[in-house]
Amino acid sequence: MKKPIILKLAGLTKRFGTVLAADAIDLTLYKGEVLALLGENGAGKTTLMNMLFGQYTPDSGHVEVCVNGAMQRLPAGQPQAAIDAGIGMVHQHFTLAENLTALDNIVLGSEPLFSFRRHLQKARRKIEPLMQGAGLIAPLNERVGTLSVGERQRVEILKALYRDARVLVLDEPTAVLTPQEADSLFASLRHMVDRGLSVIFISHKLHEVLAFSDRIAVLRHGRKVGEMQTADADRGKIAALMVGEEISPPPREHVTPGNQVFSLHNVTVRRDSTRDSLNDVSLCLRAGEIVGIAGVSGNGQSALAQVISGLTQPDSGSLAVAGQPLHRPTPKTMIKSHVGRIPEDRHHDGIISAMTVAENLIIERLDDDLVQHRGFLRHAAIDANAERLCRAYDVRGPGIHARAGLLSGGNIQKLILARVLEQHPQVILANQPTRGLDFGAAGEVGQRLLEARKRGAGVILISEDLDEILTLSDRIMVMHDGQLTETTSRDRAAIGLLMTGHGHSQTHDPAPETTPGVQI
Repeated sequence: MKKPIILKLAGLTKRFGTVLAADAIDLTLYKGEVLALLGENGAGKTTLMNMLFGQYTPDSGHVEVCVNGAMQRLPAGQPQAAIDAGIGMVHQHFTLAENLTALDNIVLGSEPLFSFRRHLQKARRKIEPLMQGAGLIAPLNERVGTLSVGERQRVEILKALYRDARVLVLDEPTAVLTPQEADSLFASLRHMVDRGLSVIFISHKLHEVLAFSDRIAVLRHGRKVGEMQTADADRGKIAALMVGEEISPPPREHVTPGNQVFSLHNVTVRRDSTRDSLNDVSLCLRAGEIVGIAGVSGNGQSALAQVISGLTQPDSGSLAVAGQPLHRPTPKTMIKSHVGRIPEDRHHDGIISAMTVAENLIIERLDDDLVQHRGFLRHAAIDANAERLCRAYDVRGPGIHARAGLLSGGNIQKLILARVLEQHPQVILANQPTRGLDFGAAGEVGQRLLEARKRGAGVILISEDLDEILTLSDRIMVMHDGQLTETTSRDRAAIGLLMTGHGHSQTHDPAPETTPGVQI
């Protein structure tokens, strides 16, 4: 028996200037169904969902939702109308108030405006079973501004689940979860789907799409190019619809590691929160190898990345680059020591959005003769450099003189890769380099890192995407509670247990292979 329709998108069209982001898209969602929405970065997925949720007003077309057994047209451009109709959305980019606690953010907008008191204990009694059942543990009493990227995403998911939505839109909900947590989340969602919840699920992880969804719709260049039942789908068919050809993961050729190019020895960072702390961390990186660091967000990865970048000074321990000890390193000294950084938050830390694409490509080279002569910028050379790098790295956008903030997330990541890799650094810190990217763009990023490895660079890859770690890494370490443990296992479940602090087999202490640098 065919399920009743709960949501219908009819001819939704949206332009941004001359860019046609969504071109007359039709989409139908049935009650108790999981619909996977796929497409490359910039294909129109987020634009379409923002029109559904009322954050964008379509140029033409409309949205209908089933209310009390009858289809009703939603007023365009009114998010509250979508919420009242039972539509919940977990956005790709967070919509949280950073000065409020996680608990406040979850209940925000669900309480009566003129109530004399707040019922936070009642809300907590509802949220805590949701956290346990979905495997989404969030520090409810902490201000969101102090949380890591992964923890903020968990708060977003809990915020949507708290409102008992009948239609739930999930935009990359498992990007920062362990395999066990993702399985727990999907089990919880499947239980709710069996009771009538309908889900639109946007993901770049095809194994999750194939395992969790009932039906797949694919967008390309703002148009819907096909639909299929998940039971009839495979990776090749999906890739053919998304990009016109099948995409294979980048091959990891055998490279014999060289000399040590970077080391940490017994590094400790003491902060009020464990998520910002490190506890006696040691790491050795050699030329021509990729060391993957897996872990659940909030276990010290950000603190580790800041130490490697020179943004945080350790309280004790030592660092060395190519055998040369570094005493109280700064970002400038790390760059001069040929350490390149691909930051976790590409928008906040990777670019200066108000500056042009050309300017962002040279902001770490201000002492270079290419960039300036006797204090005066060489604009023609800067522009020529930008044109060359945009061609080489396929950075697409409105032009090299446009603000970098206007680029899509995928193109911002290509810009950062171009800026970092063209300097041929000895050491590359790649922190969540493919988060939010489609598998085509993610494959290109992985290929660039493998090419740098082949040239002799050492790469520290910090990622919560276990598939990425397994595909690219020569050695794997797991970070939990501010501590780093090396494992020889490549079993997803075993590594997932280490990520939660429960695995112990096939591990050893990752001590450096050479004499440590100057003690800090």
